[in-house]
Amino acid sequence: MKITQAEDYGIRCVLYLAKYPRQVVPRWKIARAMDIPEPFLAKIAQDLARAGIIDIIRGRKGGYRLRIPPEELTLLQVVEAMTGELFLSPCVLDPRNCKRQPLCPVHLKWKELVEMVRNKLQQTTFAELVREEICLVDKRRKKAHHS
Repeated sequence: MKITQAEDYGIRCVLYLAKYPRQVVPRWKIARAMDIPEPFLAKIAQDLARAGIIDIIRGRKGGYRLRIPPEELTLLQVVEAMTGELFLSPCVLDPRNCKRQPLCPVHLKWKELVEMVRNKLQQTTFAELVREEICLVDKRRKKAHHS
């Protein structure tokens, strides 16, 4: 499994919005803060909006706003909004892709792994990620201060 550039940027965008859950944040601000090319962010925002994760507000005071509270929004929702259902092997997504499916022990392992990854992503909320990021920033500041 490999996180795509779109998934990475989608996660970064939502992480930034999760810091300001009720605010409309201009696209340029997110792009600059999270190091995402603005045209790519515009495309990603369309996917996130289609999935019901963000609202796109047009106009002079426009930008993006989180539609789901960070406490309820999971990493799995954002990853799957970007690229569809998570899977490791085509045989897990659709067992008809594998002629050995009922007998294949590897199929079962792929299925278990996907479930483990999905569960971990489902348990991780953006509120939790924002809290962890704040802790990491604070630790970095303290470390730099004592050096």
